Amino acid sequence: MGMPKDIGAIDCMIGFPEPDFAVYDFIRGQLKDTESTDFEFPVEYMFKNVPKELYGTDSDPIAVTLGEMDRFGIEYGLIGCEGELSQRALRQHPERFIPSANVDPNDVVGEVAKLRRQKEEWDIRAVGAFPAGCVPQVPIDDPKFYPIYSTCCELDIPIFICAGVPGPRLPMSPQFVERIDQVMYDFPELTLVTRHGCEPWENLMVKLMLKWPGLHYSTSAFAPKHYPKAIINYANTRGADKVLYAGYFPMGLSLERIFTDMTNVGFNDDVWPKFLRGNAARLLGLDG
Repeated sequence: MGMPKDIGAIDCMIGFPEPDFAVYDFIRGQLKDTESTDFEFPVEYMFKNVPKELYGTDSDPIAVTLGEMDRFGIEYGLIGCEGELSQRALRQHPERFIPSANVDPNDVVGEVAKLRRQKEEWDIRAVGAFPAGCVPQVPIDDPKFYPIYSTCCELDIPIFICAGVPGPRLPMSPQFVERIDQVMYDFPELTLVTRHGCEPWENLMVKLMLKWPGLHYSTSAFAPKHYPKAIINYANTRGADKVLYAGYFPMGLSLERIFTDMTNVGFNDDVWPKFLRGNAARLLGLDG
């Protein structure tokens, strides 16, 4: 069968082409090497054909993203709920965008209060975290994260967290995949979804997903031709319910690049509906 064309995919990492790549300002302040500080996109050294032509145009960024979603059969996109642009998208298009919170647990009391407030105001369906990008960095298994994990369990929402070597030239130790093991032990009810590949520890990630029921993997920031073989094999065997589609539009990849590559990914026929939609629908509470 190959990749289905009419499934109404859920993209677990999508955004809008904001002028001047302003979305990356929080990373730029942490970078030290001259090349990185000169990049418009902080991990430009890793990505070819970043869709820069979409940034800073006269077009409405929300309309641009919706047009690309329609073009490639994406029904829903998971986006943040902070900032004027994202909030406008959530108000104007609640049938297309799913609200998510972003946290930096350095202000753990404030962030927990924020999550509760955003659940009430926006009905957030997920939380996102970038341990290597926190200021200062906060490892995945740091006690500062624990009240965040506890709140996710209480609110019954998943946390999407970056794991593996970060793309920006920042220290990688906060995102060692092995750190996830202790978290899942301490929070058996937590639903944790990794972002950004888990490389070079993707084989360890497979072992941990076999071990922990609440642990999942999303494919964000990877062109499909570079999906780790261990993840594809896992999805095709015991992990069909554990691997979710997430893109990286418009940050580093165009949807055209993603969905052109996607046709060559060797998922089994029964995996595609779960990968593109079913698993995310279940975790984000969209089954109904």
